Amino acid sequence: MARILYFSRDYTTHDHRFFSALAKSEHQVYFLQLEQRGRALEDRPVPAGIERIHWAGGEGPATLRRGPGLLLDLRRVLREIQPDLVHAGPLQRAALLVALAGYRPLVSMSWGYDLIHDAHRNPLWRWATRYTLQRSALMIGDCTTIRQLAISYGMPDERIITFPWGVDLRHFSPVPSKAGSQTFTLLSTRGWEPIYGVDVIARAFVQAARRRPELRLVMLGSGSLAGMLRQTFQSGGVESQVLFPGLVTQADLPRYYRLADLYISASHSDGTSISLLEAMACGRPSLVSDIPGNREWVHPGENGWWFLDTDAGSLAEGILKAVEQREQLPAMGKTARCIAEQRADWEKNFPHLLDGYRLVLSQAQVRNPS
Repeated sequence: MARILYFSRDYTTHDHRFFSALAKSEHQVYFLQLEQRGRALEDRPVPAGIERIHWAGGEGPATLRRGPGLLLDLRRVLREIQPDLVHAGPLQRAALLVALAGYRPLVSMSWGYDLIHDAHRNPLWRWATRYTLQRSALMIGDCTTIRQLAISYGMPDERIITFPWGVDLRHFSPVPSKAGSQTFTLLSTRGWEPIYGVDVIARAFVQAARRRPELRLVMLGSGSLAGMLRQTFQSGGVESQVLFPGLVTQADLPRYYRLADLYISASHSDGTSISLLEAMACGRPSLVSDIPGNREWVHPGENGWWFLDTDAGSLAEGILKAVEQREQLPAMGKTARCIAEQRADWEKNFPHLLDGYRLVLSQAQVRNPS
């Protein structure tokens, strides 16, 4: 048994998934939360068996001004817990603090956006990325795109473990498509923030719905672009064809996938999108932006299509194409489910993390024999 300190930016659905699995492992796991960004990102409590650590962080945004105080208190936490291993991410936030604290061994976990987007912001963020990876015994990523980016920042290939975080295939499972329906329902589940391209979805839906009045759009979630989205739908005359259920629980989420004919995502940046995997697990074809992370999962004409990133016209044409080929969608949905079963099963993928822990702990034991 090892003492594992799991240090994450916030407490999200993805963290809950890792905790639920780690709680069943032989390890003693502690949870340290860096910040809290507004609304709660996960409404379920931290699973039993995971000990939450109270410290200077976790109550609000982790600003640069608070950095020295957070670093000082992190060193206190590390002295008191004396973990055998720290698992931290994203790279330029939680993992960087651990690296600055001088702690080893560090297992860094990329959350996708840290390498795809944040690492390219400016020289300081690029330095933070390299600094953290140079001091990481191992890095965990969810797709080939992340692996290649980590290598480009100096992380040796042999110190990277890649596995899709996956989904619970029993919870996200298919039901037969509704037969004889006169409507065609699109589903968006991403947050209403610029990085997820929801503005592109809104403009595309206006274009497509004017030509196909049977179209309906379900926009789950919320975010800073709420006013702009509603204005786009209203001025386009399609507001009555859009449903806004708000934020839904993980328990209710599969129902929305199953009610949809097509899952759509216009995200400008993604590693392996969990939302995409959930849609595939529910047997739904997808229409997604043509970015590297999506290309690893969606194969045009087999389980979905791509459209040009940022191009509302391209997305609109893709929607119209899907409507015209709606008789083929059930077969494409079955293919999507098969891919999810083969590559996105969380129960099969999670053990790769424990393999990584064992590797790092064994290397640490060789370097520092008792």
